[in-house]
Amino acid sequence: MAKFSANLSMLFNEVPFLDRFRAASKAGFRGVEYVSPFEYYPGDIADRLKANRLSQVLFNLPVGDWAAGERGIAIFPERRDEFRDGVATAIRYAKALDCPQVNCLAGIAPADADAALLRDTFVENLRYASGELQRAGVRLLIEPINTRDMPGFFLNTSRQALDLIADVGSPNLFLQYDVYHMHVMEGDLAPTISRALALIKHVQIADNPGRHEPGSGEIDYPAIIRHLDHVGYDGWVGAEYKPATTTLDGLGWMARLGAAS
Repeated sequence: MAKFSANLSMLFNEVPFLDRFRAASKAGFRGVEYVSPFEYYPGDIADRLKANRLSQVLFNLPVGDWAAGERGIAIFPERRDEFRDGVATAIRYAKALDCPQVNCLAGIAPADADAALLRDTFVENLRYASGELQRAGVRLLIEPINTRDMPGFFLNTSRQALDLIADVGSPNLFLQYDVYHMHVMEGDLAPTISRALALIKHVQIADNPGRHEPGSGEIDYPAIIRHLDHVGYDGWVGAEYKPATTTLDGLGWMARLGAAS
């Protein structure tokens, strides 16, 4: 049976961030995720989680200056110290929010960068972060993102991610599988999920085109949800999409996909 979490960076934007926890709970979500908690005191977020009986499912390691277009810092050799400081901050928040896992966004590669150096830096940083997080009892995930929505992003396919996980060699490094991004980049969704299942610890959903609600486009989400159940995926499924109108008006997909489980 699918467990849906609301991505509060994209859903319920009709209200301020700290009010989105109550909105998500009232709408029927039992878990939440978002890009970053670091702009808020962890106690304030923990209070919202407890008051609304929500589980904190996921957030990202510090990603740099999001407003300026940064989407992660893990590939940049000159920012190793900043990355390590971010790992320590993420551990503090994960403990305060009882969050079992965090995601590491790789970053956008400069056009003239040495790709081999960026990859070596990414591997080194993932080894460090996965070890520190393992000691704290928190899983580390990495996420491939499509090049249409995020040109230049360093990690683009599930195969790349699985190769990186193998090279890092940590028992505490896993895959965040975003169905929308992987539909754009590689297709073959159900077979890929089956092959990578042992390493997939979080799934995210949105439809294509438009990155709107599941059921608004061409991805057969009832089949994907049934497949996740069939292969034994027992993690959360994060709703990370752009509402076509308002968040509440677009939530009919939850009942439809819940019935597909």
